[in-house]
Amino acid sequence: MEHKDIDNMETEVDKKTESKNFIEVIIDKDLEEGAVKKVVTRFPPEPNGYLHIGHAKSILLNYGLAKKYNGQFNLRFDDTNPMKEKMEYVDSIIEDVKWIGGDFEDRIFFASDYFDHMYEAAVKLIKKGKAFVCDLSAEEIREYRGTLTEPGKNSPYRDRSIEENVRLFEEMKEGKYPDGSKVLRAKIDMASPNINMRDPVIYRIAKIPHHNTGDKWCIYPMYDFAHPIEDAIEGITHSICTLEFEDHRPLYDWVVRELEYENPPKQIEFAKLYLTNVITGKRYIKKLVDEGIVDGWDDPRLVTISALRRRGFTPESIQMFMDLCGVSKSNSSVDYAMLEYCIREDLKLKCKRIMAVLDPIKLVITNYPEGQVEYMEAPNNQENEAMGVRKVPFSKVLYIEREDFMIDPPKKYFRLYPGNEVRLMNAYFVKCVDYVTDENGTVTEVHCTYDPETRSGSGFNARKVKGTIHWVAADTAVKAEVRLYENIVDEEKGVYNEDGSLNLNPNSITVLKECYLEPSVADAQVPASFQFLRQGFFCLDSKDSKPDHMVFNRIVSLKSSYKPAK
Repeated sequence: MEHKDIDNMETEVDKKTESKNFIEVIIDKDLEEGAVKKVVTRFPPEPNGYLHIGHAKSILLNYGLAKKYNGQFNLRFDDTNPMKEKMEYVDSIIEDVKWIGGDFEDRIFFASDYFDHMYEAAVKLIKKGKAFVCDLSAEEIREYRGTLTEPGKNSPYRDRSIEENVRLFEEMKEGKYPDGSKVLRAKIDMASPNINMRDPVIYRIAKIPHHNTGDKWCIYPMYDFAHPIEDAIEGITHSICTLEFEDHRPLYDWVVRELEYENPPKQIEFAKLYLTNVITGKRYIKKLVDEGIVDGWDDPRLVTISALRRRGFTPESIQMFMDLCGVSKSNSSVDYAMLEYCIREDLKLKCKRIMAVLDPIKLVITNYPEGQVEYMEAPNNQENEAMGVRKVPFSKVLYIEREDFMIDPPKKYFRLYPGNEVRLMNAYFVKCVDYVTDENGTVTEVHCTYDPETRSGSGFNARKVKGTIHWVAADTAVKAEVRLYENIVDEEKGVYNEDGSLNLNPNSITVLKECYLEPSVADAQVPASFQFLRQGFFCLDSKDSKPDHMVFNRIVSLKSSYKPAK
């Protein structure tokens, strides 16, 4: 099948009896026609930063296709630019791809492992009269390139002899020329309507050590030249990339055709994932990291994969999100609320639901026996009976949420206030009889009496109360730090200012140092997650939490603004 057919293939999806995306339709046809015997895909990140949520779509798409067709999935690093690459990024990418569910087994490849092959490929093009060494500066090359409406003009060095080009290119390799003084360019067509085909640069001089090859090379291939070669070497059948590479496809095809690869790979483009009100640009994230605005690439306010993992998102929730987003050739934006919906859906039946008090005041039950401790039975998850029950200690002094008591409440406030009675969740009815304030008038204690006949589960129904509040026994509570996260950008103003700077939200993190949790969390270990009743979903922080100082990150609140389509 010719590449020109790819753009029309999406319409064939509707003709299929089963729901398939347009890429699957293409693969089906390739297999039916015998053009492909075994599907081989790859995820080809550049190790110049950490992966983000957009990369997750590519990982899961490429891996999912290989799995569906009993094919092969490769992880390959496009490490052709040593100026921006680090082993730190390589290591983080490997960890992220494994975590998200991309099973590459032992198939990890590096573009830099193919540098010898790429150099010989470039020499082959020179000897075919399809490449030449050019002495124009980068600025001059841009001037010669032309515009979208005007053709470019040939470099004055375009007609160098094959022998001279071979010699000059070898001397470039030997380090005889300074950076920027010469480049190797493909010889295609300076009048092409596609600017990418106007004698693009395919090699440049860069006397910089490489994280994988050390000082062996001082010339490096450009991405558009290296990528199709990498795909061809690895036997990739379907090179799936995002829409911004659609205009680069003719160059991709030109490279594999001129280098005469058998069974050349086929490039197919799909729409990138755009998520509203988040920062995905590596340059911007790196700036936040370098300036200390966030505490690393895994700061839970970011949407890097490592940040989402630290925040408490699960691979299953991200896979669900990608399934909801689907695969298409049309760019569109997805609301961040959809991602939050997916993590709620994934955790709601998995997590133990416990009581946690984040803004505490003491509640003293004045008629409760001094020193007595009872154990109240509580379901671990009201929606999943299979998770069983637990025993929660109850005593004379408790912590409750500050917002659950008011001296002078408004109408329809059903929680505690002087003279009102509420149920303590899974425990007793209590009635407010007094309260204590400090010198500033801030309430520090609430005094109540309890009715011992109203214990939860006793069948008591002599009277009803409208309010139920949660609590934690003071003597056995686990003290913890809790971090509440909001979007790192100001959602009302948008991600970027007019000058291109970021619209940062000054309230993107709130740190609560004195929170009290049920003792059932005491033995929890990363990556444990819980639903704090009435609060949201929380997980132990993988970086800062210690057994003697537990730190919890809010994954997501309980309320959702996203409603899935029926």
